[in-house]
Amino acid sequence: MQTFYRHGKLLISAEYAVLDSALALALPTKFGQSLSVESNSENTILWKSISNEGIVWFEAVFKIDATLKISTSNSSDIAIRLLQVLEALQLLNPTLFKVHNGYVLTSTLEFPENWGLGSSSTLINNLAQWAQVDAFKLLELTFGGSGFDIACAQEDSGILYQLKEGEPTVKIVKFSPPFIESLFFVHRNQKQNSRDGIAYYKTLTADQSPDFYELNSLTLELLNCTDLKTFESLIEQHERYISTLIQQPPLKEAMFSDYEGAIKSLGAWGGDFFLATGNADAMAYFKSKGYSTVVPFLEMIL
Repeated sequence: MQTFYRHGKLLISAEYAVLDSALALALPTKFGQSLSVESNSENTILWKSISNEGIVWFEAVFKIDATLKISTSNSSDIAIRLLQVLEALQLLNPTLFKVHNGYVLTSTLEFPENWGLGSSSTLINNLAQWAQVDAFKLLELTFGGSGFDIACAQEDSGILYQLKEGEPTVKIVKFSPPFIESLFFVHRNQKQNSRDGIAYYKTLTADQSPDFYELNSLTLELLNCTDLKTFESLIEQHERYISTLIQQPPLKEAMFSDYEGAIKSLGAWGGDFFLATGNADAMAYFKSKGYSTVVPFLEMIL
């Protein structure tokens, strides 16, 4: 049996704009996803998805016929999406699914699926590693996106990520400010669909060629900041910038206007985690409003 593993991710800066070549800061999480692969001789791909609680939440059988065409009788959205991924794998590696050769594929998450830490990107990375194909090309053929999550999953440290002429560039960085114990991740109790967020953003910027000089500078300042008050000011500037870009109010303004610390949305606005500054006692503010999942930075980030 073969086993593959990749880390989850959180996008700290340049959400949405990273799609149009803005410089982004992304951090890998301590939580990830594994993929185990066993061979069989039944001309089938037996797929099993296991939650972080050890519960099998999805199973499907994909058949491989004599022409190497893959099919499934399972009509669920998840099965159709997986079929697309398997077909893309076959396109990139035509010898992967040979006649009289099949597999048992078991994917296991270490975090709740609705946390938005990259259940898709870690899966794509694991499958690409197993099939010995380019994970960025597999992403392009399946889920789409900027690829920052693919790059982040492949590293054990923070990254600066940027698309240059459509090609991903990655610089390894260390984000460990002296105020790190004042940073917390709070879950919104809902998951944002990244594909929907991408589609929405592209409708707003279809006829634009934005200049991200200011945003790129904010990313570098956030990375190198050593003072909490300055960091909070940078967060607020970043929120205003993205707010204007996507024509949505900043999260703090919309929902937490009386919170004393700073708040920054992460990834596609409207779901998943947001970053909040403060101390452990201050987090009671969010818990009192029903946001019970609060993770200290040092418990979340690798």
